[in-house]
Amino acid sequence: MIKTDAIIIGAGPVGLFAIHQLGIKGLKAIVIDNLDKAGGQCIELYPDKPIYDIPAIPECTGEELTNKLLEQIKPFKTKFYLNERVEEIKKDQDNWLVKTNNKNEFISPNIIIAGGVGSFEPRKLTLKEAEKFEGKSVFYSVKNKDKFKNKNISIFGGGDSALDWALELSKFSKVTLIHRRAEFRGAPHTLSKIRKLEDNKKLFIKTPCQLDSIEGDNEIKTITLKYDNEKKEKIKTDIILSFFGLIMKLGPIAEWGLNMDKKTILVNSKNFETSEKGIFAVGDICNYPGKLRLILSGFHEVALASVECFKRAKPNEKYKFEFTTSSKTIQDRLGKK
Repeated sequence: MIKTDAIIIGAGPVGLFAIHQLGIKGLKAIVIDNLDKAGGQCIELYPDKPIYDIPAIPECTGEELTNKLLEQIKPFKTKFYLNERVEEIKKDQDNWLVKTNNKNEFISPNIIIAGGVGSFEPRKLTLKEAEKFEGKSVFYSVKNKDKFKNKNISIFGGGDSALDWALELSKFSKVTLIHRRAEFRGAPHTLSKIRKLEDNKKLFIKTPCQLDSIEGDNEIKTITLKYDNEKKEKIKTDIILSFFGLIMKLGPIAEWGLNMDKKTILVNSKNFETSEKGIFAVGDICNYPGKLRLILSGFHEVALASVECFKRAKPNEKYKFEFTTSSKTIQDRLGKK
């Protein structure tokens, strides 16, 4: 049994910042995540995609943000339990007992659920023959855009992910953007850029149509599109990128007895505690009046949750707020001698 001041479930950006906020208050934490690396959706879904809403950082990728957060928490020497999933949570007086699928057991007065929207998987192409090309010519995310250079790429989807990657990959590959409807759902300024590229023959748009067949042996050679008017068109294609959204799965979280609203956990906006004392939810998985699903919001939520965590972890000590610029104690914890 491992005892700690806080158990953080989820190693995405908000979970990583939770380590910092707990650490500067003198609290130790461990982190559990079912992915094989830290970063959450930022790493798993869009490591190369630009993020624009982090204060003082005009632009960074999901990978860059993750690396900066990992650098920030180095002084706290936090133990990560990756490729691991929480299976059971049980009350033990003022503490919580946590068991994982790898038979690890933890005890803590605080649990911070920072699991994004739970576990997730892409909504896949319905065409059966697409399965044999998955990971070779059919992809549902871009983890390294260099692998997509100088290719004939067919991108399926009508939302922000499809539009953003069409813009990015058209810089060095021939891109065809394909959608089942004539209208796109993405941001207007992005769509405006897409239309300009189309006018200049630097990107091609096919609507309203859907994937009808895939031709090729070990690799894709061509695909056939079927339009709403039953007309068919064959397109030379090396790579299919499909962005039809994600299927969200909360997994065991849904069985922990917390107050839920659909696939989110209800919290108060004072300290982001759930219906159970000592269990907090932050980031995309939590819900309260006025909630904005931004990384920035998650950082704010975990800052306030960490104050309540301190009170529970050290009930005999009075919490004293200190600015990081003036507190010698905090600077010592951060290794700033």
